[in-house]
Amino acid sequence: MTTRRTALLVAGVVLLSLNLRPAAVSVGPVLGEVRDAFGMSGATAGLLTSLPVLAFAVFGAVAPTAARLVGVHRVTLLALLAVGAGLLGRALTHSEALFLLLSLLAVAGMAMANVLLPSLIKLHFPTRIGAMTAAYTTALAVGLTASLALTVPVAEAFGGWRTGLGLWAVVAFLAALPWLGLVAHDRRPDDAPAATVVRYADVARTPLGLAMALFFGLQSLQAYAVFGWFAQLWRDSGWSPTAAGLLVALIAAVSIPLSLWLPRLLASRERPAGVLLAVIACYPVGYLGLILAPYSLAPLWALLVGTAACTFPLILTLVGLRARTAEGTAALSAFTQSAGYLLAAVGPFAIGVVHDATGGWRWPVALLLVLSLPLAPLAAYVARPHAIEDQLRA
Repeated sequence: MTTRRTALLVAGVVLLSLNLRPAAVSVGPVLGEVRDAFGMSGATAGLLTSLPVLAFAVFGAVAPTAARLVGVHRVTLLALLAVGAGLLGRALTHSEALFLLLSLLAVAGMAMANVLLPSLIKLHFPTRIGAMTAAYTTALAVGLTASLALTVPVAEAFGGWRTGLGLWAVVAFLAALPWLGLVAHDRRPDDAPAATVVRYADVARTPLGLAMALFFGLQSLQAYAVFGWFAQLWRDSGWSPTAAGLLVALIAAVSIPLSLWLPRLLASRERPAGVLLAVIACYPVGYLGLILAPYSLAPLWALLVGTAACTFPLILTLVGLRARTAEGTAALSAFTQSAGYLLAAVGPFAIGVVHDATGGWRWPVALLLVLSLPLAPLAAYVARPHAIEDQLRA
């Protein structure tokens, strides 16, 4: 691989990663203004916030097939263009129905690109999976934090929520530029030997595929619940709205430096289970602290929960390590994420139900603690040195 092509690939991966969360989360900080502009009901707002989960379940599942038929680089470029078009269109439209459809277009592109990234890493950087996963998950965390932190200031400075949301369309279109130079590297569909093709349904019938999806789903469930409810938890504990928001931002910000280090550490270990278990252990410790002292030591518990949330870049690293081919990686990534996100969608709903039933936060946090415990045995299994192709041949 030439130096120029390597630089183009690295730039493409990093810029792509920056755009894998703004389509989903940038609307949250200005949701009140969006609802006012369209007269949006609570049910419609709930549908809007559920679109990312639906997109991962549907469009994420078909991403490997699309990549096999059209080419992984072409699909990635089209996914980024869909993100940009959806974000720009929804910032301009005055129709509630079009706003929802264009939001779906944006998160559909996001979901497909998100699923294909591990296979792109496997294809182009098979000996540097840890380092490249660290690079793209760090960029993803930066994109997440930036979209949460900058949407409102941009909206306030430049004329309203439409500008705040439209900013991320510009970022998406800029990220597409390197991929214009990468589409020529796609193979024709018949260039891939039939024996190497691993399909979504194949992964679904393997113990490793099921374990990876369950692990991904349970760790994502924690993140959905934390980002959905913990600002309110800390407000109810006595923190101001601004401080409560900063505590949640601290949880997200912790992943930026750790995402640079942990995937490389995991990939370099012959027995990576210890890394996974050490990170996962921060969940029950942080939750127990929240139950006992939700106010006085809140920053410490935020740091611990943020550290535990770094199971996300670790499971993405394992997606690249638990398949032998780029095609297998794409199929494993699709099943792991699409099935996992369906499970994760239960998290915020369950926490809300328990909170309403008990009138407090002790039992909802206790539920999250209990749901974090199965992550340990799952981590021990998925960390074993086996590959999805081996189980398909068995």
